[in-house]
Amino acid sequence: MNPEMPTPEQDLNQEPQAALQDPAAEIDSLKARLAEMSDAYLRAKAEAENIRRRAEEESSKARKYAVEGFAEAMLPVLDSLEAAIGLPNASNEQLLEGTHATRRQLVQALERNKVVEINPAVAAKFDPHQHQAISMVPLPADVQQEPNTIVAVLQKGYLIADRVLRPALVTVAAPK
Repeated sequence: MNPEMPTPEQDLNQEPQAALQDPAAEIDSLKARLAEMSDAYLRAKAEAENIRRRAEEESSKARKYAVEGFAEAMLPVLDSLEAAIGLPNASNEQLLEGTHATRRQLVQALERNKVVEINPAVAAKFDPHQHQAISMVPLPADVQQEPNTIVAVLQKGYLIADRVLRPALVTVAAPK
C-alpha cells in the first residue's frame, strides 16, 4: 500500500474533522446548494404549470371547434337547399331532381365524417347493439324465416366511427 495515500478508515476520519475545521464554509456550501435546488424546483414547478395550462387550452379549443369539419361538410347541402327555395317557378321534376342531388351531397358529407347508416336486410339476425326492436310479429305459416330475425326496417340507424349514434328501428319475427 502506498504510504502517501490514506486508507479508507483514515479518509473517513479526516472528513468529519475537515467539516469541523471550517463550519462556515460548509454552511455557505450548503446554502448555495439549497439555493440551486430551490431554483431548480421552482423552475420545474413553473414548467409543469405551463404544460398543464397549455393542455387545458388545447382541450378547450378541441371541444369548442370539434364540429368544425362536420359543419364545413354541411355547408354545400345548405347552399343546395337555399338554391332550391330560391327557384319559385321550378317544376316538380326539377324539385325532385334537386332533392335527390341534395340528398347525395348530405350522404357524402356524412360518410366523410364517418357517419354510416345501419340498414339491415330483411331476415338478418337481430343485433341488440345496432337495432331496436319496436315489436315482435308472428309470421304466417307459409313464411320461412327464423325467429329473432328482422321482418321490416321502420327507420334506419346510424353509426359514427363504430359507435351507434341511433339504432335502426325494426320489427322482429316472433318465436313460432
